[in-house]
Amino acid sequence: MTGVRNAMTVDVEDYFQVQAFAHCIDRKDWDAFPRRVDLNTNRILDQFATHGVKATFFTLGWVAERFPALIRRIVADGHELASHGWDHTRVDSQKPEAFRADICRTKALLEDTGGVQVAGYRAATFSIGARTLWAFPILRQEGYLYSSSINPIRHDLYGMPDASRVPFHPDADGVLEIPMTTVRLMGRNWPCSGGGYFRLLPTMLYRTGLRRVNRHDGQPAIFYFHPWEIDAAQPRIPNAGWKSRLRHYTNLARMSGDLDDLLHDFAWDRMDRVYAPVLAEAEAV
Repeated sequence: MTGVRNAMTVDVEDYFQVQAFAHCIDRKDWDAFPRRVDLNTNRILDQFATHGVKATFFTLGWVAERFPALIRRIVADGHELASHGWDHTRVDSQKPEAFRADICRTKALLEDTGGVQVAGYRAATFSIGARTLWAFPILRQEGYLYSSSINPIRHDLYGMPDASRVPFHPDADGVLEIPMTTVRLMGRNWPCSGGGYFRLLPTMLYRTGLRRVNRHDGQPAIFYFHPWEIDAAQPRIPNAGWKSRLRHYTNLARMSGDLDDLLHDFAWDRMDRVYAPVLAEAEAV
């Protein structure tokens, strides 16, 4: 334990909704796939309850519409309910008004279903970058308080490597951005926020990075993962490319056990509580 509370987050989406399969699965076909997000998210909720951990669940409107009881359990168990947009559409593929409609529709449904205010937002595939900073004022106008949508690394699908590594305002009229966690070494940012890297790389490497962020930087870290990552029995997508299969299926069987160790060895809480001081400061401005 480092004594620092870190933010545990879950991006609630099903295995067939991920960006890695967007080239071979059409959104109009989603309802034809066996759904596993309800079962897997409930497994995660049970796991969090065992460890006494509260988290933030960035949830697709598509999922909330089909599994309202899951949304109510997330809230009843004391977790933060937040928005992941409606159907995992990348922000950098949307026009501003389409983005506005997306985040409004999702927020309204989550709040109606969960009975709580939705303050947080995370873009699909961290798809807010230098060319989509217009999203931050729209988020504020539509009642959001913060975003966790920028990953300050270099990646083939996303990334804004020159962005701040700590909470900041990308636009003076927009919400606070709480960027994904990185470790600064050798003049560049290295990923340290979970996701596929947590499964693909040695877990000790992530744990060392997390301790460095807590102790050397004096900052909390964000960890994120998806319900499908604890599900080694999920259906395989036959026409996915090798890179997509590598990213999606590697080490699924060990994920739940590795998560148990992480929950036990570090302190975790919801985004809104971990970052309460900076959120209060942002609201006072």
